[in-house]
Amino acid sequence: MILVTGGAGFIGSNFTLDWLAAGGEPVVNLDLLTYSGNLGNLEALRGDARHRFVRGDIGDRASVAKLLAEHRPRAVVNFAAETHVDRSIHGPDAFVKTNVLGTFELLEAVRAHWTALPSGEREAFRFLQVSTDEVYGTLAPDAPGFAETTPYAPNSPYSASKAASDHFVRAAFHTFGLPTLTTNCSNNYGPRQFPEKLIPLMIANALAGKPLPVYGDGMQVRDWLYVSDHCSAIRAVLARGRPGEVYNIGGNAEMPNLDVVRTICAVLARERPGRDYAALVTHVKDRPGHDRRYAIDPTKVRREIRWEPSETFTSGIAKTVRWYLDNAAWLDSVQTREYQSWISLQYEPAH
Repeated sequence: MILVTGGAGFIGSNFTLDWLAAGGEPVVNLDLLTYSGNLGNLEALRGDARHRFVRGDIGDRASVAKLLAEHRPRAVVNFAAETHVDRSIHGPDAFVKTNVLGTFELLEAVRAHWTALPSGEREAFRFLQVSTDEVYGTLAPDAPGFAETTPYAPNSPYSASKAASDHFVRAAFHTFGLPTLTTNCSNNYGPRQFPEKLIPLMIANALAGKPLPVYGDGMQVRDWLYVSDHCSAIRAVLARGRPGEVYNIGGNAEMPNLDVVRTICAVLARERPGRDYAALVTHVKDRPGHDRRYAIDPTKVRREIRWEPSETFTSGIAKTVRWYLDNAAWLDSVQTREYQSWISLQYEPAH
């Protein structure tokens, strides 16, 4: 079996569902269920003996050690993290606590467990750190995409905390020999994403007839990766990656944010006609330190892991919009009073 941390969040829950669908190997799922963790994401696994959910904190070394001793997983896949740049600007403390200290405590518990394994199990064991392209900083419009050798240059408290956690993972390999793997992905989208992120926020607001807030001029460029493609890449890296290596995972889908929003409006116009969704686009004050462009050079993962994304942005965004239309109850359930207050605070009108 494997241990997945942060497995009730957006990417972690999709990974858990896809993992069990693809192979059936049991999963122990550790998640603290903070604001964006949601057991509703795992509803399809209710009563499934292959999945055990444990509410807990990766920063609680003793509890993690107990889980490892009880279940003896052959691998740990770490999704647990605070991930939203905007929230890191307003409150960086939580990002240091979870992403840096939490990852360190998790690594120490895993290292102690791994050290005590019999030689065969010890050699087969893997710790996979799920990270982000944001650790590399920002790119000029004509610069090549981020490679695994690109120096880290984080520009937000979020990306700085992820960079720090990645360095601890690297150190665990080089100092102690823990067989680690790190994946740095581009912007994920798809089902079950908490609607503070761009794509689900635009879908939720458009359906409610609310303004679609776009930071600044909306020409910030991101490489978009459909979440199921990301999950398949992680499975492939876990199976075929070399310990100590980093693999950058991208979707081959660079687009300015404004074009992403306009595409969502066009899909909604087909799927749910009767409203001028594009007229809802509203430019708001840009966020501090907003990186202008991210892009991934996927050469290494394509060559060494033999992985390619299956979805284009066109096919992925159509599936994503359809999922939110078909799961209105899920969307309503996560838009709590705290969520509404946060959105009102965050998106100030442009002056």
